[in-house]
Amino acid sequence: MDNNVLFAFGLTLFAGLSTGIGSALAFFTKRTNKVFLSVSLGFSAGVMIYVSFVEIFSEAKRILIEVHGEKLGYWYTALAFFGGILIIAIIDRLVPSFENPHEVRTIEDINEPVTEDKKLMRMGLFSALAIAIHNFPEGIATFSAGLIDPTIAIPIAVAIAIHNIPEGIAVSVPIYYATGDRKKAFLLSFLSGLAEPVGALVGYVILKPFLNETVLGILFASVAGIMVFISLDELLPTAKEYGKHHSAIYGLIAGMAVMALSLLLFV
Repeated sequence: MDNNVLFAFGLTLFAGLSTGIGSALAFFTKRTNKVFLSVSLGFSAGVMIYVSFVEIFSEAKRILIEVHGEKLGYWYTALAFFGGILIIAIIDRLVPSFENPHEVRTIEDINEPVTEDKKLMRMGLFSALAIAIHNFPEGIATFSAGLIDPTIAIPIAVAIAIHNIPEGIAVSVPIYYATGDRKKAFLLSFLSGLAEPVGALVGYVILKPFLNETVLGILFASVAGIMVFISLDELLPTAKEYGKHHSAIYGLIAGMAVMALSLLLFV
């Protein structure tokens, strides 16, 4: 597993810093390609839901059943899965809605008049903090996937990276409103994505002394829960906001199909 640590961390860094792509799009393009974003976010949700249930949950169940027996192992897996959902749901609830970075914004918003105001500046900084809080458990999820299997880690990292692009737009726009400074808006949006590799690093340092089969199984099941929640609570609703309902669902099915095919190629 140690051989995968640097690889897993690199993937997490890539996924996290994709907020910078969204931020750059906000400043260097004139129109939002809503259909592309809708299908892409649906695609990410499909990848994450499929791999969570088919690979990560199954792997967690296998590990925990081997250690604790079939009945108790399954109980631990289910509890850890819903525990992961509970953790990410609590984090989501702790972030005030008006500062929530998952509010849909478009590139066209950047052309709105800028209002210099200390309250707006404070709100812009809170927006960057909010996305950092949201990205922390996502970093643990991506990193853990890298430890499980590079085959499933790469598509998960790509899925979370796609997920972070509209977040970068959503964070850049209010910060630009607050400051009128494109460089500052880009930098804060870019840096907020660093919460993902930081989350991975902190999680690994904390858990490393206690890592055994039981902890690993519980971690994997929790990650599956986190990714399912992110898909259902953030990715799909945002995909529907950017485009038509069918675009998001077609993307979802395509993501599942691509993930299934990529796993079959490595059987």
